[in-house]
Amino acid sequence: MLPSATASATARPALVAVAHGSRDPRAVRTVTALLDRVRELRPGLDVRLGHIELNEPLLGDTLAALPDGTPAVLVPLLLSRGYHVKHDLPQAAAAMPGGADVRIARPLGPHPLLAEALADRLAEAGWRRGDGTSGSAGVVLASAGSRDPDSAEDTRRMAGMLAERLGGVPVVAAYASALAPTVPAAVKALEARGRHRIAVASYFAAPGLFATRSAAAAPWIAAEPLGTHPALARLLLHRYDEAQALPRAAQAARRLELSAA
Repeated sequence: MLPSATASATARPALVAVAHGSRDPRAVRTVTALLDRVRELRPGLDVRLGHIELNEPLLGDTLAALPDGTPAVLVPLLLSRGYHVKHDLPQAAAAMPGGADVRIARPLGPHPLLAEALADRLAEAGWRRGDGTSGSAGVVLASAGSRDPDSAEDTRRMAGMLAERLGGVPVVAAYASALAPTVPAAVKALEARGRHRIAVASYFAAPGLFATRSAAAAPWIAAEPLGTHPALARLLLHRYDEAQALPRAAQAARRLELSAA
């Protein structure tokens, strides 16, 4: 039976985390564990997972499984603006029948909580507080890469946030695909500046091919992907709350803006 209009309007939206998908089996396990952290932080919230490609459940199937009339917020487990955020998510939301209230949150990055998580991952790999002031250390922020200029801008902003978090150490954004510089090229650029203790920060939500390749290019230490870091779980809920609080008219305008980009 269809819920009443009043029930639909007052129901707390489901949080649908949208992952890219990966052939690496660790990726699904990592994202699933991350969402368990989200549920612990917000008991009673309906938290679901949908993939853009490669893994089940696919996003369309996740949305189709929602009870009729259930509002939802799509929270991309993506770290910057790009094709998936601007096209795939609006298309999935538009395909929902009956004018269901499906909102789209901003991508996770850039955000200070990600700088916290990246710094912690570097510390786990061997980075010490004094490395940032030694004059010989540098960091390559390795990300997936996208041809969308907004994505590159977001990654550069994140590199700046991480540099500030680490006390001013040089942080160079690099990419595993689509853009330059590559991670090896960014390493060489830092070496040319006299930086010989170079760490690779893994700006990936979960393990996968790009993260593995980027780590292999590290001449010193390589951090693990963001994974299940507690700051990532808090950020997912922050993006959810942001989207839920946005007036419906503003959300509709934002969806049109994304689709036109």
